[in-house]
Amino acid sequence: MKRFIFVLVSAFVLQSLLAQEYKDFGKDRLNSSPRHGEWVDIKSGDRTVKAFVVYPERKDKAPAVLVVQEIFGLTDWVRSMCDELAENGVIAIAPDFLNGQKFEDADGARKAISAVTEEQVKSVLDATADYALKILACNGTLAVCGFCRGGGWTFTYANENPRLKAAYSFYGAAPDSTDKVKNIACPVYGFYGENDERVNATIPKAEELMKAANKKYEPVIYKDAGHGFMRSGDPSNPNFREADKKARDEAWARWNTLLKQL
Repeated sequence: MKRFIFVLVSAFVLQSLLAQEYKDFGKDRLNSSPRHGEWVDIKSGDRTVKAFVVYPERKDKAPAVLVVQEIFGLTDWVRSMCDELAENGVIAIAPDFLNGQKFEDADGARKAISAVTEEQVKSVLDATADYALKILACNGTLAVCGFCRGGGWTFTYANENPRLKAAYSFYGAAPDSTDKVKNIACPVYGFYGENDERVNATIPKAEELMKAANKKYEPVIYKDAGHGFMRSGDPSNPNFREADKKARDEAWARWNTLLKQL
């Protein structure tokens, strides 16, 4: 009986830890931000998509950056990244691909995100791009960034929208065929964790393809970092990892320099 109780308690503790692994965070930053953030409705085909927009505090017009969510939905963390982007001088706009659904368990997130088709991704990003370029405070410059699955979608979208001035792909799978890079008209900057061979194994082929197509691809692998280091390296994360914070800081330093070039 004691053994049964021990196993039961251990299972409960493990389940609790797993449930906390992807716990959302970021509201504190959003609630204390001096920048204006708002929800907007964007028409995409026959559906209306919600998107979250944050504006920088600056006296002139700014570039707009599309922010492509990771698998867990348009979370508070993703919205806090929009605020952090705006703090660095750009208009950040993140469309909601999952219609308000947010997940803290990976299995549920993967199931929901896998139901989003390539056509839907392109349609939503096209509609968001059109909306962003019509924002009165936008200077007509457009870029895209994404994380995890969104990092892969970012690389794909660089091949689909010639109006993009830059693409920033964070630990997303890179393209594996010529047709997926031949139309890329902007530089693609990759941000990867050293301990993420599942994703990193796709980099050499993409480098080969991009070089052959005379395209600019600059991947950087951050030492000791794991997958998702922009999230897990955020000090506000309940499951913060110190090694990932170093990578996050280095990635932000690089990214901020690139954003200033838009």
